[in-house]
Amino acid sequence: MTLVENEIELTVIKREGKRVPFNGEKIAIAIKKGFDSVQNDEYDETDSNEVYNSVLDAIKEEYIDRKTIKIESIQDIIENKLKDLGYEDVFKSFSEYRDRRAASRQIFIGRTHKLAKVVESLGLNEAEAVDAKRENANVDGNTAMGTMLQYGSTISKEFAKSYLMNPKYAEAHDNGQIHIHDMDFLPMGTTTCLQIDLKKLFEKGFSTGHGFLRPPKDISSYSALAAIVIQSNQNDQHGGQSIPAFDYYLAPGILLTFKKQFKQTIYDFLELEEFINFVNFKKISEQIDKLTSIEFDIETFNYLSKDTKRIKDIFKIAYDKALAKTNRATYQAMEAFIHNLNTMHSRAGAQVPFSSINFGTDTSPEGRMVMKNYLLALDAGLGHGETPIFPISIFKVKEGINYNPSDPNYDLFKLSCEVSAKRLFPNFSFIDSPFNLQYYKPGDFNTEISYMGCRTRAIGNVVDKDREIVTSRGNLSFTSINLPRLGIKYGIVSNKKADLDGFFKELESLMELVKGQLLERYAIQCNKKVKNFPFLMGQGLWLDSEKLRPNDKVKRVLKHGTLTFGFIGLAECLKALIGEHHGESKKAQELGLKIVKFMRDKADQYAEEYKLNFSLIATPAEGLSGRFVNIDKSIYGIIPGVTDREYYTNSFHIPVYYNISIKNKLHLEAPYHALTNGGHISYIELDGDPRENVEAFESVIRIMKEEGIGYGAVNHPVDRDPVCGYVGIIGDVCPGCGRREGEGLSVEKLHEIECNVK
Repeated sequence: MTLVENEIELTVIKREGKRVPFNGEKIAIAIKKGFDSVQNDEYDETDSNEVYNSVLDAIKEEYIDRKTIKIESIQDIIENKLKDLGYEDVFKSFSEYRDRRAASRQIFIGRTHKLAKVVESLGLNEAEAVDAKRENANVDGNTAMGTMLQYGSTISKEFAKSYLMNPKYAEAHDNGQIHIHDMDFLPMGTTTCLQIDLKKLFEKGFSTGHGFLRPPKDISSYSALAAIVIQSNQNDQHGGQSIPAFDYYLAPGILLTFKKQFKQTIYDFLELEEFINFVNFKKISEQIDKLTSIEFDIETFNYLSKDTKRIKDIFKIAYDKALAKTNRATYQAMEAFIHNLNTMHSRAGAQVPFSSINFGTDTSPEGRMVMKNYLLALDAGLGHGETPIFPISIFKVKEGINYNPSDPNYDLFKLSCEVSAKRLFPNFSFIDSPFNLQYYKPGDFNTEISYMGCRTRAIGNVVDKDREIVTSRGNLSFTSINLPRLGIKYGIVSNKKADLDGFFKELESLMELVKGQLLERYAIQCNKKVKNFPFLMGQGLWLDSEKLRPNDKVKRVLKHGTLTFGFIGLAECLKALIGEHHGESKKAQELGLKIVKFMRDKADQYAEEYKLNFSLIATPAEGLSGRFVNIDKSIYGIIPGVTDREYYTNSFHIPVYYNISIKNKLHLEAPYHALTNGGHISYIELDGDPRENVEAFESVIRIMKEEGIGYGAVNHPVDRDPVCGYVGIIGDVCPGCGRREGEGLSVEKLHEIECNVK
């Protein structure tokens, strides 16, 4: 830099009229950003310094006697000097950026009145009355902290639209053509979700930023740290946290617990019967440390018994008791895990973490103990018998492991069905579906498909085919397209004949639009540094992030995530286009598949072109289905079968109001799972109490598997008596206490129920 800066005594007049002392450093930074914004490796610091010195000379020559200079004049001088010195590409980039900022300021001013109205409504209305408060179902918008988060969320969205986003993307979002999910987190550059590798954290320990946590040594510590990991990472992402192999990750904690219990129990027995000085307990302890499983031949310890039958018996008794104690400790650990994830706060205390766990394929005795006790704890529910919301449990179904009666984990599959028939969870994923099976490598749980509870899926990797795994990867961001809007514009509800050419032409334009928006957001994310995400990146949770330093940008590792196109309302789109949805005719089904395949093909094309993992997701409809239909109603009015309800149908689903058999519904929806590589789910609605016929419930899961569903769930009525706590189907009379609606219970009856519960 030149010393001429020190000779300039000027007052700079900013746009809003504020006066500040001249600061040459800010000019230098602005010029450097201009050079950094172009892809030209020939430029270095000497080029930016040349422009900087030239700008300072011009300011000194023209404005030093005036004593003041406007900020716009400084920018004019920078542009002129870039042109004069032949830096045409930098001039163009600097000028375009300046124009965008000017336009953004005008947009932001125009939004001010609207923003004030929204902020006012957040403070004065209940969550039920305000869309903004309901957008995230995991935030209680009526609480003080929930409202505070919504204030920040609302202002952040408007800032993103005005200053960070191309106006055409903001306009398309506002008018309901597309929906940019989690827009309030766009300025922060956060990613959506992650499948967390607990093994890495458990082996080395980790820091939450408030102290280092050493590796766990028993199953209770394993479960506690698993919950802490989920809570900590929730604060670095805007979506959910998932564990892809819960059974495998926690199994070592079982063995450590058993060894501890086995040693202590043997010692207690030997001491009680005065054998402790008769045998070499140190050698017994060393033998226990060598165990690799909780199942082994106890007679291998006989050589340490000094041929004393009583000591041999003690070994056998101690083994049984240690196993029982370990099993009990595991149940308590799983119970604590569930309770923690339904009570732990994140994000200023307004949320519990959105969490998911995947399990089902570990056939080791330790992994099986984890799963069985987790399912039993889930079955028991929370303190008053409530069904836990989190974690969303997903049982991974695989032939040869748990699907057939001869499979080693078949009993756990049966138990999962029983628990799901009562608690709605677990859901079920299917490794054998062709689009999941293609990545599966026997013995490598990193290649077993894992889903976020909402449906997100990340496994294919165009960036690195050798790392097509689920672990340490997730979604970066996703944006959804309003398919019913296109159906209305080009379908028979607006025209004598459906204009399919026009439909696909505009759909292609929207895909291009969303692609540009995803890339724009990706650029913001890539410019963030490791230190911006101290747990996600700083503790090495994201793939390859352990190779980065705190001040490194995260661009090098984000490429392993997915950039995702979403869609909603295929059923209403088809209804508007040709008068039938895909549950009603073969013609509609063929058109539906053509539409979704068109979107998938475009995503694949972009993936190859940009070498980024563009994918297609069957968008979760929560919050969005109502927003789209309300906008479309205001434009097109009430259209039977299209805009005549309060929501658009979730993604590619057959409408819930349409009467169709379970098998046909799954048969029609299954092909869409193969096309939506970013994630999908199919729901089946059951009437009555499925616990009365668990075999029928299991048959539904088997239909899902045989039809080629990737991820499925069964919904059914779940009632709870507020007096006795009974959970299940309650008709006129509660099966638990015999109480009718509105009736109380005698003190004697309440006492009897309380005793039975205990």
